[in-house]
Amino acid sequence: MDETLFTSQPIHWLAENDKNDKIVPANILDWLLELGSMTKRFEQHSQQVTVIPYLERYVSQDKLSADEVQSLPESPRYWVREVVMYGDGIPWLLGRTIIPEETLTDDDQQLVDIGRMPLGRYLFSRESLTRDYIHIGFCANRWVRSSRLRLSNKPLLLTEIFLPESPAYR
Repeated sequence: MDETLFTSQPIHWLAENDKNDKIVPANILDWLLELGSMTKRFEQHSQQVTVIPYLERYVSQDKLSADEVQSLPESPRYWVREVVMYGDGIPWLLGRTIIPEETLTDDDQQLVDIGRMPLGRYLFSRESLTRDYIHIGFCANRWVRSSRLRLSNKPLLLTEIFLPESPAYR
């Protein structure tokens, strides 16, 4: 995708048994393995968390990375949303959400219209939310995590790059 916020450099994913504080500093690991809402976690470290959407549109499968294709079922198209999340006006995180069109049914169709609402505020208000996994990696000296989540048992993929000013690095 030409206009992506995400780096063209590859993400180096850690093996499952490397998710420990010998490989990843303990303070960062705690952030990367957060099971709750990252929005709420950021709110504990700032007065105001805001999101600025950079990209919101449907794309075909050929616009996804190989990792993304492998993580999601085949679909005629996918909703892609890329945002910058700020804490008190400082960029803390790049987020990329990919949602197969088939996930966007009933109330969850609202996901294409959340605009400046943090994704976590929507997702973690739903009782039907589950998480299949969290993968941890790094790219361009930044820590990254990717989670496959399910709303009413329908998948979506969320990848988050922690920017240098993020409280995860403190």
